[in-house]
Amino acid sequence: MKNFTNKTAYVTGGAAGIGKVVSLGLAKEGIDVAIVDINLEGAHKVSKEIEKMGRRSLAIQCDVTSEEGVQKMVDTIVSEWGKIDIAFNNAGIADNTAATDMEYAAWRRLMDINLNGVFLCCRAAGRQMIAQKSGVIINTASMSGSVVNVPQPQCSYNASKAAVIMLTKSLAVEWASHNVRVNSLSPGYIGTEMTVAAPEEWKSVWTAMTPQRRMGTPEELVGAVLYLADDASSFTTGMDLMVDGGYSCV
Repeated sequence: MKNFTNKTAYVTGGAAGIGKVVSLGLAKEGIDVAIVDINLEGAHKVSKEIEKMGRRSLAIQCDVTSEEGVQKMVDTIVSEWGKIDIAFNNAGIADNTAATDMEYAAWRRLMDINLNGVFLCCRAAGRQMIAQKSGVIINTASMSGSVVNVPQPQCSYNASKAAVIMLTKSLAVEWASHNVRVNSLSPGYIGTEMTVAAPEEWKSVWTAMTPQRRMGTPEELVGAVLYLADDASSFTTGMDLMVDGGYSCV
């Protein structure tokens, strides 16, 4: 494993949380990483950390719901580095609102970021990878795309992540003949800023229902991303890799 010589990558949502940790993990293995985030200041901070590790990095501000913005992001990376080997489409949001209370505008916003944003990034990166006849796309889904989490109400989030999983499978089949692999990563409860801020009564249920009796860490996702990005997984496409401490098994 770890055949990452001269590899380039981008990570959306790379300024914080899972995206930041995975970006640093990719750079540690010798990959040049573009940090893509709507928060440009945060992206610059992570980019500077990567450059201190001796790797090239770009900080790119991008709203993943903007068709033009996503295409510009990909064009910028290709202009600077000539190619994109790894695309980690990770940007997303959550909404814990009961279906009966949810405003349609809130539903549409979440779908626009979590699903449409992933599609736009996949399409733009996929076109480039088809042209260069190689590439790996990894989409952040969630165990919530396969199970219904409790006690929080999150029908919009669950639906968006289920759609990301099927989008991933569909693109994997479409692009297999072009030597472009597409897989999804489905984390369970991971200790990020988003989950740490959740009510304690929710977190106690989450850990009780997870066989390992704890939440995971963002660092525990890095190995899974590296596997999917590496030639070691060259016969793996259309897979949803669940990293959830056993939650989805019970």
